[in-house]
Parts: sequence; structure tokens; C-alpha cells
Amino acid sequence: MRTYLVTGAASGIGKATRELLEQRGHRVIGADLRGTEIECDLSSPAGRKALVDQARDSSGGRLDAVIAVAGMVQPVPTTVAVNYFGMVSTLEGLRPLLEGSPAPRAVGVSSTNSLQPDDPLLVQLMLAGKEGAALERAAELQDDPKRAHMIYSSSKQAFSRWVRRSAPRQDWAGRSIPLNATAPGVVETPMSSAFLSTEEGRQRAFAATPTPLNGPMSKPISQAWALAWLASEENTHLCGQILFVDGGFDAITRADSVW
Repeated sequence: MRTYLVTGAASGIGKATRELLEQRGHRVIGADLRGTEIECDLSSPAGRKALVDQARDSSGGRLDAVIAVAGMVQPVPTTVAVNYFGMVSTLEGLRPLLEGSPAPRAVGVSSTNSLQPDDPLLVQLMLAGKEGAALERAAELQDDPKRAHMIYSSSKQAFSRWVRRSAPRQDWAGRSIPLNATAPGVVETPMSSAFLSTEEGRQRAFAATPTPLNGPMSKPISQAWALAWLASEENTHLCGQILFVDGGFDAITRADSVW
């Protein structure tokens, strides 16, 4: 039995991942705004510290894997706080608890939106760790109807870059901790319900993310299977990979450009 910590465990992909791991006989410590063992708000430094402190207490000081799922899609500055700074703080803050495991693993969740247009300045500020300035930039974008959508894509672009840059370094690969992420396409979750609740919203979403394999929308379990494997003992050599579980959107969008 392994001990996992899953953020965003109260709903959607996080809940599906928790349930899958528990069905397989593992212990899961869930974290979310409410309804889980650890209740915390990852949009604030205080909430991020609370996650680490409570995780240390709940786990007895050792975790086998961290699966960071918690995120937002709304075009508001808080999305930057949660999707980038909250995600990075979760993985970096809990890394010391992984070092006592014989097979430590760390996984985050990006998005196919990381391939959509982003705001370069906002991405740069996030990667530089300048949270205050990044939130200010996001507030500027929020006020521009033509660019507000870039808040979400920028947060996922920055996180994906952070994974790629960080995974091969001494703190991760040098300590035998595979660090990777998944990039879901359109998934049926409470988070996506706002824009999938109307026919117009669904058509816009599917037009933006063509998915030739098995249709334009997946269930959370399709993501949970990938996350569970990345966080398992079987994953020994994936390092800094963004695994697109998206029905083919990445293959269409980037085609030969990465080779």
C-alpha cells in the first residue's frame, strides 16, 4: 500500500483519481476547499502553508506520491494564484515528504489550453515567481474581453514550462523523484459545467479542441488512469513529460513541429 496526497480531491478529476487509488488498496489523503481531510485555499500563501503542515501531520511525515489536480478555469487573477503558484507550491512544498519513500512520484495537471494563445508577459512573471505582479497583469487581462481567456491558458503554459525546467534538476531527478504532468482535453467535471451547460458553449469548446479519438469530451476516470500510472512505482523513467490525454488534439495542433 502506498500513501498518496491528491489536491482537488472533492470533485472532478481529483475525486476520480482518489476513488481509483482507494479501489486499488492505497491510502489517499485528500485536499480541497472543503469536504476532504485537508481543507485549504491554494490561492493564498497561508493556504499553501496549511496544506504542507497538515499533510505532514496526516501522513506521519512521509508520502509516496503527490498528485496536484486543484485548479480553476475562470478568467480571473485567482486562476493564476491557484493554477500556477498554488500548483508549484504544492509540489515543491510536499517534495520533502516524498524523500522517505522507496518510490517517490510527483504529478501535476496542465491542460490542452497550454497550446492555446497566451500572454507572454503573464507567463514570464509567473515563471519568475513574481506573484504580485502576475496577479496585477491578470487583472489587466480580465478587463479586456479579447484577452481575458488568456489568463487560463497562460497559467497552464507557465506550469508546463515549470515542469519541463524543474524535472531534470537535482531537487527532482537528482533525488529519484519523477516529476511529470498530464494535459487533459475537455473533461466532464463541475469545473467545466459553466461553459458546457449550453449548446453554444459546447460547440465553441469542441471547435477549439478537435479530438478525433472517441469524441470531444471524456469522463474524469480517463484522466485518473493516467495520473495513477504516472504516480505509480511502474513509472521509473518519465521525466518532465506533459502527457496529453486529449483524444488527439496535441497531435493535430503541433503535428510535426516538435520533431
